[in-house]
Amino acid sequence: MAITIEIDHAKTRAKAAAAAGQPVVPQAVKGPIRRIKWGVVLLALSIYYVTPFIRWDRGPHAPDQAVLLDFANGRLYAFFVEIWPQDLYVVTGLLVLASTILILTNALAGRLWCGFACPQTVWTDLFLLVERLVEGDRRQRLKNVGAPLTTKRAIRIVAKHAAWLLISLATGGTLIFYFTDAPRLQRDFASADVSANALTWMLVFAGTTYGLAGFAREQVCTFMCPWPRLQGAIWDPEAYTVNYRDYRGERRTSAKKATEMRLQGKPAGGCVDCGQCVAVCPIGIDIREGPNFACINCGLCVDACDGVMAKLGRPRGLIDYESWSNIERGRRREAPVNRLVRPKTIGLTAACVVLAGAITLALATKTAASLSVQHDRDPVAVSLSDGSLRNAYTIKLLNKSLSPHSYTLSVTGIDAKMAIIGNETLTPIEVAPDASESLRVTLTATDPGQGDIVFTARDETGATVLSAKDKFVER
Repeated sequence: MAITIEIDHAKTRAKAAAAAGQPVVPQAVKGPIRRIKWGVVLLALSIYYVTPFIRWDRGPHAPDQAVLLDFANGRLYAFFVEIWPQDLYVVTGLLVLASTILILTNALAGRLWCGFACPQTVWTDLFLLVERLVEGDRRQRLKNVGAPLTTKRAIRIVAKHAAWLLISLATGGTLIFYFTDAPRLQRDFASADVSANALTWMLVFAGTTYGLAGFAREQVCTFMCPWPRLQGAIWDPEAYTVNYRDYRGERRTSAKKATEMRLQGKPAGGCVDCGQCVAVCPIGIDIREGPNFACINCGLCVDACDGVMAKLGRPRGLIDYESWSNIERGRRREAPVNRLVRPKTIGLTAACVVLAGAITLALATKTAASLSVQHDRDPVAVSLSDGSLRNAYTIKLLNKSLSPHSYTLSVTGIDAKMAIIGNETLTPIEVAPDASESLRVTLTATDPGQGDIVFTARDETGATVLSAKDKFVER
């Protein structure tokens, strides 16, 4: 079975609209999917704007911001989780897990993330809401395209862009709150005592929001985002994406003509060719032309079509979340089959569970200290006058906790004399809170033999034992 995902008509529409100076102007629509989308928008914006102000007690000398990307000190805080540069594997695991969940979502329902929760979609919905409230719905805004500029319209344009800029500044300001103490920076903004660095980044993020959500909009989803380009490789005919049931809708004609044709015994489809599905599409595509890589699966065309069908007293679902395989089954007059649970989705779900379990285990077993050792490379070994051999190492003790610790260093796996440069008596090594100590250590042996050795650091309580493996080499 060969499937072709149409991309040419999306590009043609975009180029034609740009040539005519007409951006995609989606019409407002009401319905259950639109209500879900508004709920997601409200939830996403609430999380984004509120999270930097949530407090989390980590004890003295530690930041109390629940989510903080403290790049200056090399820390990432997320409630009870603290990530150091040495814990980069945890961040990598989270990114792999997020990618796997995205692929699983695609296998179940296509670009559902794009249509509901992607930041580009959320902020574009917010900007479109402002545009409708200020300039009117689609019909009025299309009338304004190319129309003479009147005083009333100029005031509305200024008001719209002023609202957009305020939202953009709030968005940019909130984003930098994630990188420093939010309440303190907010007070700095209020007193006009903010640093040039913070102000610059706020303006950069605000300008990005203003440009992408206010002007680029569907161009981001169609041309700038790499995710649509992957659809040809991972598009799944069993996924429940927005599709047009052409076996019900074709041949398209008006409601009046359809009734006449049926009375004459001629076939007539349920689609009245009203164009509402195209008018409400934020990307500007016609879903009736078949699967399209630009479709973000937002489902607004489903609400629009169902609304028209309800007014005509016809069954809903002419456009619906349906698998392409079921569309083809409908053409053959076969019953639809739900195949959401299949080897692909089972495998992806299992991968998500395994990744989530591994990350949870890594976080649960992550210690508040670490020990690393590096063998000197030049020279790797030194022959002494008495015939013994000496190897030198650089040992680093890292204390991630908020209290100082003392560690006693020892070595096993070799019969050798250990010396710590600057600490000849081998007294416990003090490591300050949230700090590290580097040591120069030598091992001197008369008849060592080449093999593995293990350095061990035990804290003063004996509760924490750190170890690191290396080698003792003869030449």
